[in-house]
Amino acid sequence: MLKKIALIAAMFALPLAVMAQTKFAHMNSQEVITVMPEFTKAQADLDAMAKQYQDEMQRTEEEFNKKYQEFLAQADSLPQNIAERRQKELQDMAQRQQQFQQEAQQSMQKAQQDAMTPIMQKLDAAVQAVGQAEGVVYIFDVARTPVAYIGKESIDVTAKVKAQLGIK
Repeated sequence: MLKKIALIAAMFALPLAVMAQTKFAHMNSQEVITVMPEFTKAQADLDAMAKQYQDEMQRTEEEFNKKYQEFLAQADSLPQNIAERRQKELQDMAQRQQQFQQEAQQSMQKAQQDAMTPIMQKLDAAVQAVGQAEGVVYIFDVARTPVAYIGKESIDVTAKVKAQLGIK
């Protein structure tokens, strides 16, 4: 009977001992990503692309406004068929401008995704390496997933991930 009690106690104590040795860690990926040279370059490239799109949208808007003002100034003196044709031209211009804005937005989203994919892969590889080196079971990313509580037992590995990436 005493052996059975000791065996049952050992069965409960062993998992608790193993759990007590389990290490958890956390990090803030935003803090790492924003200082990665690849991110800085990608952000500069995306900003340049956005400026090009913005400049083109502004140019087409100015062109549309100019033609619209010309139409308004001449609308009363134009024959009906010419006025209708110019109205149609203005509607077509407005539609093309709206379509271009949608395409530009989609293109920017794709460019951002394409730029961020290798950065995230590099970050994930560094996190994996740090996790293995530290012998932790989990590394929670407080920037990606909300964590309600981080105890003092959890190790902050943000600086170690930066070091793994060669960032000071």
